[in-house]
Amino acid sequence: MIKFLGFLFLVGRFVRAVEGDVHFYEFLLSEKNFTRLCSTKSMLVVNGSFPGPVIRVNKGDTVYVNVHNQGSYGLTIHWHGVKQPRNPWSDGPEYITQCPIEAGSNFTYEVIFSDEEGTLWWHAHSDWTRASVHGAIVVSPATEISRPFPEPDGEEIIVLGSWYSGDLNVLVDEDLRTGDDLPHSIAYTINGEPGDFCACSKETSYRWMVSYGKAYLLRVVNAAVSAELFFAIARHNLTVVGMDGHYIKPIVTNYIIISPGQTMDILLATNQSLGHYYMAARQFWSQDPSVPNFDHVNATAILQYEGNYSFPSSPLFPSTLPFYKDLQAVLSFTNRIRSLEREGHPVKVPLNITTRMYITLSLNDMPCRDTTCSATEDGKVFATSANNISWVNPSTDVLLAYYRNISGVYTTDFPDNPLSYYNFTSDNIPANIALTKQGTKVKVLNYNEAVEIVFQGTNLVGGASNHPMHLHGYSFFVVGTGSGNFDNKTDPKGFNLVDPPEVNTFGVPRNGWLAIRFLANNPGVWFWHCHMERHLTWGMDAAFVVKNGDTSKTSIRQPPAYLPPCRVPFRSWLQNSDGSDEKENESILI
Repeated sequence: MIKFLGFLFLVGRFVRAVEGDVHFYEFLLSEKNFTRLCSTKSMLVVNGSFPGPVIRVNKGDTVYVNVHNQGSYGLTIHWHGVKQPRNPWSDGPEYITQCPIEAGSNFTYEVIFSDEEGTLWWHAHSDWTRASVHGAIVVSPATEISRPFPEPDGEEIIVLGSWYSGDLNVLVDEDLRTGDDLPHSIAYTINGEPGDFCACSKETSYRWMVSYGKAYLLRVVNAAVSAELFFAIARHNLTVVGMDGHYIKPIVTNYIIISPGQTMDILLATNQSLGHYYMAARQFWSQDPSVPNFDHVNATAILQYEGNYSFPSSPLFPSTLPFYKDLQAVLSFTNRIRSLEREGHPVKVPLNITTRMYITLSLNDMPCRDTTCSATEDGKVFATSANNISWVNPSTDVLLAYYRNISGVYTTDFPDNPLSYYNFTSDNIPANIALTKQGTKVKVLNYNEAVEIVFQGTNLVGGASNHPMHLHGYSFFVVGTGSGNFDNKTDPKGFNLVDPPEVNTFGVPRNGWLAIRFLANNPGVWFWHCHMERHLTWGMDAAFVVKNGDTSKTSIRQPPAYLPPCRVPFRSWLQNSDGSDEKENESILI
């Protein structure tokens, strides 16, 4: 009854307060059997589907999503790319803004849209559950006049995903317990199907029926767990017009590269001969080029023209799809991305920077003090870090601790700069530099601070790779990127302050750097992390605490009447003792 009354209170308050429409969705999380690659397994999904249901709104609307968890473990849902102004309570990352929705219970999210327009997505933000718990969000313009291209004749949603053998969360837990490498996918999927080139998959390949001479809007979501993906359609050009809920200057291309977490809006003209054409995706492998054991599966779906014609024996495969390690293809595409920057779509890049941060992103070693780390020979396990701090989740969420001034949950000393300087991208980095430490450290920002961050990739323990960095609660401007070590005297001279892309996820290149800017005008606790799930799990994440402004309109809203309780013990993936002292893992009930 308390939950229900709280829900009615929220609905009544925001029906009056918001200018946009209000929508209601019911998400039922439950286990369901799926057969792929000649094998059947059970997965947790929403409303019985993989991918999950599409949320459709107009710009500025508010959505209430009542999540019923009938699974066997707790989880949360994140609304990726939705800024949630003043409302971090519904952002969703586990132990950052809430504790998990317990099995057998429910929680209602209030998802507030503001200036986003285009394609976004939602996904679980607990362990690796997002591999099967995810779906697209379509944000239509409030008025068609704001769309910078003619109304398309139709649209299609393409969700790129990962497929794993066995129970993924069980595999992850076991690898963390033993100190082994984390699981790798065995296939990629397009709208839940691996496609014609995979065993036992030809009959179920996803098909998209189109008419000749039409213009379609293709909405692409990369929901893959830990892979950047190339995507192309045989003999068809793609015109990319949007990314991450913002419009960009049109890019005409015959392929895209899309990082996990990113979304793209693409115009497609169906102007080829009547026939069948493969839509295909394959991984871009940015790690050690000599490593052969990554997922080589080419996921496919079929674009099929309507009409009377002789069906081909096999669809045409896109000859323009880059190969797995084609770094030049990645750079050629990403270097063309610019904000639309025209009347009605202004670009407001912060110019007078008040906070500068230089953050190294690294693969690291960490001493294993747990006797279960049987996979290691040298007493060390994999870790990742930001400025040599490997994030560890607390036992209650950071947001509630901040809001209620609960001590001992986190510290406010996340460093603005690396703890030590060296040649970050060298092939010969001393081994002793690779050790990192765990911590729950946040960076505190005053309201309206203009922030510039340079993310620096490193080659510690030979672990250089691309890092798609995602910031919750904000979009940010990508003002610069480059290879090697960032030079704070010469590189800023080349920053794009006129039409940089405004996104929520963007890749730090292998052994390179990425410079972003944003205005800290959304109070709350906001997570940021690498969207490669293996890197996030090992600790390449942290959080900003953005303080309130001077008025109620610039302050965090009050928490909802009901929040999931923090009574499920959180157990750090890396013990700091031999297991005899469990104090660091005690639960907190609030």
